[in-house]
Amino acid sequence: MNEAIWQLPDAWPQPDPDALAASKELAERLCRRIEERGGWLSFADWMEAVLYEPGLGYYTGGGAKFGTAGDFVTAPVVSPLFAWSLAGDCRRVLEAGGDSILEFGPGDGSLCLELLAELERQGSLPDRYLLLERSASLRQRQREMLSRLSDRARRCVAWVEQPPQALKGVILANEVADALPVRRFRRVTEGALELGVEYEPTEGFRWGSRATPTADRLVAALERDLGRSLEPGYESELHEQLPAWVATMADTLAQGLCLIIDYGYPRREYYHPQRYQGTVMCHYRHRAHGNPLVLPGLQDVTAFVDFTAMALAAVDSGLDVLGYTPQAQYLMGSGVTGVLEQRMAEADTATQLRLSQQAKTLMLPGEMGERFQVLGLGRHCSVMPSGFSTYNRLERL
Repeated sequence: MNEAIWQLPDAWPQPDPDALAASKELAERLCRRIEERGGWLSFADWMEAVLYEPGLGYYTGGGAKFGTAGDFVTAPVVSPLFAWSLAGDCRRVLEAGGDSILEFGPGDGSLCLELLAELERQGSLPDRYLLLERSASLRQRQREMLSRLSDRARRCVAWVEQPPQALKGVILANEVADALPVRRFRRVTEGALELGVEYEPTEGFRWGSRATPTADRLVAALERDLGRSLEPGYESELHEQLPAWVATMADTLAQGLCLIIDYGYPRREYYHPQRYQGTVMCHYRHRAHGNPLVLPGLQDVTAFVDFTAMALAAVDSGLDVLGYTPQAQYLMGSGVTGVLEQRMAEADTATQLRLSQQAKTLMLPGEMGERFQVLGLGRHCSVMPSGFSTYNRLERL
């Protein structure tokens, strides 16, 4: 196995021996898989394996993912202000006939912890707070985090293997869609080539391209929707799994609200001519880079989200598209300023400074405020989410 796959810049933290051994085992499996499939593995299959291979993938292995000891931070990890601000819309939906909250991909459990604590403070605990998590190691981390809840709030919590049917309440998905495997493509003069992964002993894993009917069909449909052809050499991603993922939410939600928070763009911005290398990003120990073919199982591999594709899938699945806005605007509409003032009035100086800095990270354009977007979907939802009350960009989808 070519050791270049694990060579890191000198200033980067090195993986520990156990993590490195697991990564090498995953790399061996990937080599065999590439050989079995004729020397080429689609990027969607590569991404599925490096993230979710049982026991060895990034999300299914045992390493730290979130916070200072992990590879990246999410909004709920940055500050409880995020959950405290979402609590208002969740409470109104619950009071309008909902009884449950379902969270997809709950990470380390921070959102569930702070949201339930705030809902309990407001006297609006749901009957059920369901966590849909496929990683055993993350489920254990969530259990440890949620042990801080009161006994009453903790009794609401349950882990599920599949989404329930006929849920009335709220579905939350924060930074989940970006980890759905995507197909990569390159536009050529005649049609499109699908990008995948090959292995060469002197180089390690490398990009390879093939003509596939799927890539031709999906790129042709994309160009029809854009109303223009992409330039030869243009590379990007196709979010083939998004419609099925949204349909799962639609099958689950009988009444209420679904909030999807992630980094991404409307379709015309996603496939802008200047974004000609696509949006795939990797995160390793708080270093962001663009090479998903190294460190298998040790780094997060993501792609920005096509929010237009998500909205179209929602409409096709019978959901209403209620709102679309940057995270900063959603939090402002949800009353984050008032929440911050109240909590700072109750806090000591050190906590005040910490909350102030956290609010900047959540809301400033150069931080999370503009990069992350919030999409609101609903079915028989009598409550218009307050997060979209000040600024709603639905027309951009």
